[in-house]
Amino acid sequence: MRKTIILFGVILGVLGFGLTAFSENTPAKINLPSEYRSWTHVKSMIILPEHGLANPFEGIHHIYANEKAVEGYKTGNFADGSILVFDLLKTVEGNDAVQEGGRILTGVMKKSGKDYAATDGWGYEGFAKGNAENRMVTDHMAQCHSCHISTAETGFVYSKIRP
Repeated sequence: MRKTIILFGVILGVLGFGLTAFSENTPAKINLPSEYRSWTHVKSMIILPEHGLANPFEGIHHIYANEKAVEGYKTGNFADGSILVFDLLKTVEGNDAVQEGGRILTGVMKKSGKDYAATDGWGYEGFAKGNAENRMVTDHMAQCHSCHISTAETGFVYSKIRP
């Protein structure tokens, strides 16, 4: 009986360690903010087919920032809780105009030094067609942060707020 109790304790300890190690290596999930379009509109841009990031980001981009992220644009320091959202939409050309087509994806960057220490405090998520249930990011470093590293001097953020 005593051996069984000791063995059970060892198993629980190993499982506990394994779960802790797993949670430390698995970034916190980022949800799609429901009201992001009422946040501050940072800027819009169109990436054309000839642009280096056209695959996969060709289309119309609208960038939105919550209050903490707006402050980050102003100070150059994005505090924990800063959230940036970008809508990527298809372009529709006709009648001498370029208009928004269907949504390709909605991307979210969230700042949390605790949750995303391995990626300089930023977590990333993409939602295919803006669908909150259709997550696209499986590896924050490989799919997102490896490119954002080139923008370290601007807090790992590509966009600049439009004056």
